[in-house]
Amino acid sequence: FCAKTKKPFSHMTPVGQDSFEYASNFASEPCPEGLVTIQGNKVRILALERIGDSVFSQNTVRLKCTPRKFIKHPTHNYLIILETDHRTHTNQDKEEIKAELKANTRDEEDMDRDDDEDDDLPEREYGTIKAPEGTWASYIRIYDPHDNVTHDMIELEDNQASISLCTCVFHDTRGEPYLIVGTVKDLRPNPKSAKGGALLTFRFTDDGTKLELVHKTVVGGIPHALCPFQGRLICGIDNIVRLYDLGRRKLLRKCENKNIPNSIVSIQKHANRIYVADITESIHYLKFSKDQLVMFADNWTPRWITCMCPLDFRTMAGADKFGNIFVTRLAEGVNDDMDLDAGGKNWMWDRNAPNSAPQKAEEIVQYHVGDMVTSMNKTELTPGGQEVLVYTTIMGSIGALVPVQSRDDADFFQLLEMHLRQENPPLCGRDHLAYRSKYFPVKDVIDGDFCELFTTLPYVKQRDIAEQLDRQPEDVCKRLEDMRNKVM
Repeated sequence: FCAKTKKPFSHMTPVGQDSFEYASNFASEPCPEGLVTIQGNKVRILALERIGDSVFSQNTVRLKCTPRKFIKHPTHNYLIILETDHRTHTNQDKEEIKAELKANTRDEEDMDRDDDEDDDLPEREYGTIKAPEGTWASYIRIYDPHDNVTHDMIELEDNQASISLCTCVFHDTRGEPYLIVGTVKDLRPNPKSAKGGALLTFRFTDDGTKLELVHKTVVGGIPHALCPFQGRLICGIDNIVRLYDLGRRKLLRKCENKNIPNSIVSIQKHANRIYVADITESIHYLKFSKDQLVMFADNWTPRWITCMCPLDFRTMAGADKFGNIFVTRLAEGVNDDMDLDAGGKNWMWDRNAPNSAPQKAEEIVQYHVGDMVTSMNKTELTPGGQEVLVYTTIMGSIGALVPVQSRDDADFFQLLEMHLRQENPPLCGRDHLAYRSKYFPVKDVIDGDFCELFTTLPYVKQRDIAEQLDRQPEDVCKRLEDMRNKVM
């Protein structure tokens, strides 16, 4: 039997039995993780070793509301979690409603009972009081994953829903980090309406375990995205990109750009460039110059962006709500310093239409995942290993895009994928190439999951495919394993 470990190979455990005719998953109270097998007229239940306990560990933390976003403390290993639920009462409102219900339903027989008797039912088992539409409960929690302890939890009042957060080190604060939380008041999802948003500025105290409210800044819209930038704060408020600095009584507005077409969903930065994702119009490229936010490039293709990640100074990776992953790159000759276009107009102010930036980004990668991507990040999964683009989907999948560094590897896996499409078509008859090109033609991406099916084919088919590649089946399996080891 095999079980995945932290190392890039499988752990083999001898069973000491003859081969089984059939095996299936089995779970019960004395054997939570096991297998039920059939061998002749005998049925055996096998308990598997928990090999991963010595390598991995997990803890379940019960929260008050649904976790929306979380970030890591910049100097301590604490997690700052935003919890928000719609149609949910706050703790104070629940106590008032329960007291009113008890007063209205208590009869003479109930009066004889002991007043100290606790007859409250647990909400996790029996549910909670349903709140009307437009009622929100929000919490800010500081959690220590090492000790499994919640150090601080703040409940937002005045029917505020927390939707964004970030930490920022402002100018002239001697490196002290501040927590910025974007909230909206009286939000109604459908039709979408609100009574305005606000930015709450908190200071960390007691070695980052407590939060102290510094001030509250009222903004004109919903702050969907926050990002620190060169000692200041960039905020995406509806379709406005705004730059704030820290003040004594509130955050001070420095400059803004109103040329985003619809609504901002994400903001990223790299050096002095700012990347802004619109909800329907893909990624826009801005630069902070001369106390102004100038849009100098955008994309031709409209996309419903769900997440994005900067790969380098000119390259951005993103995903849309239809399950597509793409990579855009600015040309080497893109000029983000000019103030005038070729016609002599000042395009800082005269370009207000959607997709009207003077320069365009080129899409160099297209790939249909088949599931809506919720997050992505460029990282190393092993110390000193190759950087990969890791993404997660709404159905719980975790995938990685690995850059192919040599032309020989690219040609090899591309030919392998082509032969697998012919020798191992999908069971339901759907064309693999058409599926990966559902919305846009697939471009410069090789389906690694599909290539892994080579090891599941009968040896005759493996030999036929390997001969067309001028290799042995063992060589093909070795190339697949080497590419897999680059990730894990």
